[in-house]
Amino acid sequence: MLHRCRPRIQRHLLITTSSFSDVANRTPENKETDEPGMTGQTPGGNRWRLIVWVVAATLFALWAYTYWGGGAAGGNRISYSEFRQQLQNGNVERVVVEGNSVSGDLKSTASKTEQGNTVQYDQFVTYLPSFGDEELMSLLESKSVEVVTEPESSFPWSLVIMGLLPVLLLFGVGYIFLRRMQAQGQGLFSVRKSKAKLFDKGEEDTTFDDVAGADSAKEELREIIKFLKNPERFERLGGKVPKGVLLVGPPGTGKTLLARAVAGEADAPFFSVSGSDFMEMFVGVGASRVRDMFSEAKETSPAIIFIDELDSIGRKRGAGMGGGHDEREQTLNQLLSELDGFEENEGIVVMAATNRPDILDSALTRPGRFDRQITVDLPTQKARKEILEIHARDKPLSDEVNMEEIARSTPGFSGADLENLLNEAALLAGRYEHENIEPGDIEEARDKVIMGLKRDGLVLDEEERKLLAYHESGHAIVAATLPNADPVHKVTIVPRGQAMGVTQQLPEKDKYLYREDYILDRLAVIMGGRAAEQIIFDTATSGAENDLKQVRKMARKMVLDWGMGERFKHIALGEDQGSVFLGEELAKGRDYSDETAREVDEEIQRITANAYQRAVDTLSEHRDAFDRLAELLIEREEVPGDEVLRLVNGDAESLDDLSTTNGAPQDAPESADGETETHEDGAAETDVVEEPAADGTSESDEESTSEKSS
Repeated sequence: MLHRCRPRIQRHLLITTSSFSDVANRTPENKETDEPGMTGQTPGGNRWRLIVWVVAATLFALWAYTYWGGGAAGGNRISYSEFRQQLQNGNVERVVVEGNSVSGDLKSTASKTEQGNTVQYDQFVTYLPSFGDEELMSLLESKSVEVVTEPESSFPWSLVIMGLLPVLLLFGVGYIFLRRMQAQGQGLFSVRKSKAKLFDKGEEDTTFDDVAGADSAKEELREIIKFLKNPERFERLGGKVPKGVLLVGPPGTGKTLLARAVAGEADAPFFSVSGSDFMEMFVGVGASRVRDMFSEAKETSPAIIFIDELDSIGRKRGAGMGGGHDEREQTLNQLLSELDGFEENEGIVVMAATNRPDILDSALTRPGRFDRQITVDLPTQKARKEILEIHARDKPLSDEVNMEEIARSTPGFSGADLENLLNEAALLAGRYEHENIEPGDIEEARDKVIMGLKRDGLVLDEEERKLLAYHESGHAIVAATLPNADPVHKVTIVPRGQAMGVTQQLPEKDKYLYREDYILDRLAVIMGGRAAEQIIFDTATSGAENDLKQVRKMARKMVLDWGMGERFKHIALGEDQGSVFLGEELAKGRDYSDETAREVDEEIQRITANAYQRAVDTLSEHRDAFDRLAELLIEREEVPGDEVLRLVNGDAESLDDLSTTNGAPQDAPESADGETETHEDGAAETDVVEEPAADGTSESDEESTSEKSS
């Protein structure tokens, strides 16, 4: 049984369980005409680069010559003993003495052994011993050897080159670094300049008509645009434009899209920047960029500044176990000063977006800085339909596609999720070579987005298939029987993502408040898999691990947060848990006694046991439908929800009808390449269940959970 949800999106949907350069292709003619116009390159820049490389190569050659050649004539270096031996044999014709260096020519070729190899030479280089050789001159005269002496160089070339080479290399690296910064328009002193981008209204074509849903947010933003266009209308009544507007909502709900719509409709200049653009490796850069950004906005006042991902620089100051981040805090201090400091910024409206308002500094969110907080929540069913219609404008849809049905089957989806859903459907339609996007393409894309890809790899044996089929049948039969459970949409044992099987439930409408009887039925549905294992196989499996975790978590919230326990009615013992990385809740313990904690555990155990017993009783009462559904799953791998309902409500005649029509043996679904798919997954079953909101208001406000069975 799989209750699968996307992170931070509380599903109302229950899932119980080139460019290559063309320089080489240029002809000599067009090469000459193209090069002067290349971006970021000038003839002078190329000349200086050539000079740098020539100087570096020359210095390296001099250093190598000095290090290996030592200034002596060329020849094989030999030992002084070998030189004396050749001299005594009368094989030395000429020597050149320069300081301690002795080089010369031999009369005939000699040989020596180096690293096991024999080397022949007729020129040599050696050095006089430090203690001298008084007999050398007389020996040279006796052998009639020509002696040439040269003065030793007094200038230490080797030391100079060894000292200058690293310095010149550093200068060369610095020069290249500066050239690249200049090519990017930054330069050495422009690193403190603002990175805010000024939008041209002619380039930004997004308007509020491209934003579906979020009607209240659009109305608030339209009011700000009206103020900038006609401030006298509001000033006559004593009104002031809000200095800051903070867009708050889950990821993908359209906060940045709303900002782009403001840029497209406002007549005022619109500056856009990300919060991370203020942070650099250099100290003080962030604060300097904030000052420069507001300075540019003042020059074009009235203007709008949009800061995306405000939480990257607006976190609470002095928080965390290791103290605050000084550079980030200095940037935040400068932003606070610019928003509402000693000097007022008339005619500048600051918009910002974040999905973590809980970690923002309180001085940033107070009135006078961000006066308005506009919540951009997950879309309702009506808004989802409108969003789907916007994203389907440029996609050929089949006449059978029902946007209303797709919107109903995608509760908890954000605008970005819906866009991704239609894009995946278009890709699948292209894969299957369809002329239009069919309902089946959208259905498969929805399963892919929610549950992941079909997994191929391991083949389940018959025993595992039977166990998995009964496990999912347990979830489905309980869900189809209990009066307060959401309708079953589909049951499948096709492995997807981290799930071995899935029982999907779709609500008939969006829910925002949850009754106790609904939650109790939901707990029984989750326990249906473990109950099925006990009834059929008289054992327990690891596949129910996540079921048990979800039941415990939901039962604990019933007792501690929602006041639904028999012993703890109308009292909430749970406390809001702060974020550890903010330095909160590190040393704070529970505020109730150990005896109360024991009673809480007993109450959770009672709720869990009752849910399990209800599942057992339900499956025993509908044993025929239970067994038949498991057989159909083994046979067909996937059963629609309406057939599950017929099994539960039907008599023997309807069961026979299912067997002869829908229940007839069928081939497994074909994959894209036409080959029959098989169960090839050895991973453990995953059950994901979403919880009602902790505050009992909206399912969308609560973060979903997705845990894996071992």
